[in-house]
Amino acid sequence: MKLLKYVVLMMVLTSCNTRNSNVPVVGFADAFEDNTIEQAKTGFIDALKAHGFDEQKGTLKIIYRNAQGSIPALTQIIRYFITKNVTLIAANATLPTITAIQNTKTIPVFMMVAATPQLMNLTDAQGNPPPSLFGVGENLNYIDTSFLLIPQILHPAATKPLTVGMIFNQSEPQSVEAINRIKNLAAASHIQLVALPVNSSADVLLVTQSLLSKHIDAFFANPDNTVFASFENIVQACNQQKVPIFTSEAGLVARGAVAAFGANIYDWGYQAGVQAAEFLQTKSTKDLHWQMVKVRNRVYNPTVAQQYHLQFPPDYKPIQ
Repeated sequence: MKLLKYVVLMMVLTSCNTRNSNVPVVGFADAFEDNTIEQAKTGFIDALKAHGFDEQKGTLKIIYRNAQGSIPALTQIIRYFITKNVTLIAANATLPTITAIQNTKTIPVFMMVAATPQLMNLTDAQGNPPPSLFGVGENLNYIDTSFLLIPQILHPAATKPLTVGMIFNQSEPQSVEAINRIKNLAAASHIQLVALPVNSSADVLLVTQSLLSKHIDAFFANPDNTVFASFENIVQACNQQKVPIFTSEAGLVARGAVAAFGANIYDWGYQAGVQAAEFLQTKSTKDLHWQMVKVRNRVYNPTVAQQYHLQFPPDYKPIQ
């Protein structure tokens, strides 16, 4: 009788191990804690669930790690995923994407809230992206529309040429590219641009206060992960000086920006998750390529708009 129980137990355990060995494993890397970036992770996981890959149902395993803003920690996280031989790496934001591509050529990397491979300097001499890079990136064409909303909204009340302030992290390729693009746009639109660099989230409040001392009319929050991570500090400082914040990132509007034209971060993650699910279903990347963000939204924050007595065109919808 004891022998029979032992045999049955071993069969159950063997069956469980067999099932578990067939369960795909996702290594999900976040660069830092941030409410907006978190929405991409939620969207990514929701897309996997919608396609049958669900941790709660035992059809998927997710190893989640957050680098808490540390680049050495981020490198360790990616290398840990590699030693675990994960099925794919989900890279949330630009730095995890770059780090993953630098450390593995064989594990597929699905990016989100990241720039295009070209903007991240990940293309080869012929302009081709890494063959293991998938997911969803964004170019900076939408920045023009985002930035030019400022004079469109503020101009009726302006009595002098507009001065717009920005901060940017020099280590983020897409942020530097955005600054260069906006400098040309501002010059062509007769807008004075004041852009100050930051090295980390710890610098943001002090640099923002320095920027506000230059009597700017508006703050523009560009696609910069350091801006994302410290956005509450930016909002607090700008509100104290009665300076509205415009942005190219729709997710920041709910956190205190007045308006945005740009991708919804949840949708961005969901789009990347759909592609990751396709890979998990087919076990092949043959027909997969990295994608551009499909949907951008025009949104505004009614409470902040009322605070600054600003009105928006009908195509800008109030944030939900």
